[in-house]
Amino acid sequence: MGRLVITHSTYVEGLIPLLRRLVAEEGITTVTPAVIGRVRGRSTSLQLRIQSPITGGWKLVARRGTTAQEVFVVTAWERDRLQQHLDGLVN
Repeated sequence: MGRLVITHSTYVEGLIPLLRRLVAEEGITTVTPAVIGRVRGRSTSLQLRIQSPITGGWKLVARRGTTAQEVFVVTAWERDRLQQHLDGLVN
């Protein structure tokens, strides 16, 4: 089991329970929610999308309503495997 880094006082609504399930997966080392901000578009439900590769993993963007939050995932998983797993967690 990996670890979930909790460092902020606010998160996108519903994000932390989802990340707790993600970090319980074999192969996920560390999950770190980061910068939170406002965006122009509006998302009716929680969405997690892979944005770009980082050293040792992937940078995700979590969106709900007009709020977006960066999430860093340290893993050896390939992009497609991670995105499929994220889609399964959200739906």
